[in-house]
Amino acid sequence: MKRLTLILALVCALAVGFGCAKKQQTEPAYDDGGNSELNAAIQQITDGRVYFAFDKFALLPEGKEVLTHKAELMKRFPSIRVRIEGNCDERGTQEYNLALGERRANAALKFLTSLGVNPSQMETISFGKENPAVQGSGEAVWQQNRRDDFRVIAQ
Repeated sequence: MKRLTLILALVCALAVGFGCAKKQQTEPAYDDGGNSELNAAIQQITDGRVYFAFDKFALLPEGKEVLTHKAELMKRFPSIRVRIEGNCDERGTQEYNLALGERRANAALKFLTSLGVNPSQMETISFGKENPAVQGSGEAVWQQNRRDDFRVIAQ
């Protein structure tokens, strides 16, 4: 009888401890205290990619346009910190692509700085060919993998 009472007490304690399942709430990607304007800026900064020609790190006109918009947002919200991630397609050696990815990320950083973005808001990293946006081979795939991505790392 004592065992049955003990087991019943344990079952009750577990039931109280776990309770009913809580409803899952969807939270915004960034908690900004309800500032939807900041959330929108963060989304726009992370959405736009900058693409490059084969074996090049010079910014194309389309890339400069994307970066100009990012610069406006970053100057408006100086608390945002961004990591610029340089990427390459699958061709070339790992060492070569790491160096090229670094030059691509630095090209974006220099351009943003020239537009008045505080350099302390940015950092760069190169993934070389290790982080493809699209799997496969061929010019259409390679073109999408020659890029800079932008990640907000602090706000």
